Amino acid sequence: MNDRLRISRRAFAGGALLLALDRKPGFAQGFAGLGMGGDGFAPVIPGKTFAFPADHGPHPDYRIEWWYVTANLADPTGAAYGAQWTLFRQAMSPGAQLEGWANQQIWMGHAAVTRADTHRYSEAFARGGVGQAGVETQPYRAWIDAWQMRGLDNMRDDTLAPLELSASGADFAYALRLDADHALVLQGEAGYSRKSERGQASYYFSQPYFRATGSLTIDDRAVKVTGQAWMDREWSSQPLASDQTGWDWLSLHFNSGEKLMLFRLRQTDGKNYASGKWFLPDGKSRQIASTDITMTPKALTGIEGRKIPTTWDIAIPALALAISCVPLNARSWMGTSFPYWEGPIGFAGSHNGVGYLEMTGY
Repeated sequence: MNDRLRISRRAFAGGALLLALDRKPGFAQGFAGLGMGGDGFAPVIPGKTFAFPADHGPHPDYRIEWWYVTANLADPTGAAYGAQWTLFRQAMSPGAQLEGWANQQIWMGHAAVTRADTHRYSEAFARGGVGQAGVETQPYRAWIDAWQMRGLDNMRDDTLAPLELSASGADFAYALRLDADHALVLQGEAGYSRKSERGQASYYFSQPYFRATGSLTIDDRAVKVTGQAWMDREWSSQPLASDQTGWDWLSLHFNSGEKLMLFRLRQTDGKNYASGKWFLPDGKSRQIASTDITMTPKALTGIEGRKIPTTWDIAIPALALAISCVPLNARSWMGTSFPYWEGPIGFAGSHNGVGYLEMTGY
């Protein structure tokens, strides 16, 4: 690992954001501090009953949290695009929430757009307690500075729709409407998502059924876009073991209507931990065990001295699934304060469709 911490929405922990704010070098246990103990913070245990709208909002008793949306889009000519919107919350210390600038919550936002020939991104930082960033549930609004995800009239708590999503950088912008007819889905075991065999876990739910419409601008050229979007909500206090060095994560939209979430956590002993969940068009689901998943990197892309596996073969025999995943743009590098790879992909084989791939720790 480089002396610079590498982080993404799933590697946002353990004082790493604080290091980003003051730019002091530091070393964290495990991958970007995700393996650090959560002493003083609330534990993640099986059996949680999710309640909405409360669980759409922040959980400051837990150390790490994110609101994350990706969208696979196309313009009227059929040209493909991707859009990403992410809001992270990090608690610097446990305990009762303090007022104003003494508040111990730090917020970070990432936004990006991708086309076959370009990838643009931006990031923002904010301190909690002063109104610069946060999440409110009634009416629903998640924001950092001018970037926001807000509920529109008649938003339903069970679908988290309709929403309006917007963000901009120096050379890009997007404004999307997200609609969904299906309810939110719980990942893992009724929302309890295991991250290792040693007890690390998060609370995790998704909205994989969003339909997206709106506009996207690159270099002052605006296009109308439509497509599919996926939202993840996750929070924890110690989601990874200290010997887990990074993630390979996919969200997949199948042309036949199914959805699939997969992740592989890389361990220093080579015994990677994988998990996934298969969602049918009617919302019914099936948990995929680690032993049933094979994720094989097939092609590497050199980026900033790293070798990033940007093409993957995925096999799940229990689903008769064997696909090859190829990036829309192999150089979808998020060169933020904590760099990682994230971008839209297409896949073909036993099944066809589009999705998003995120990779950290390379």
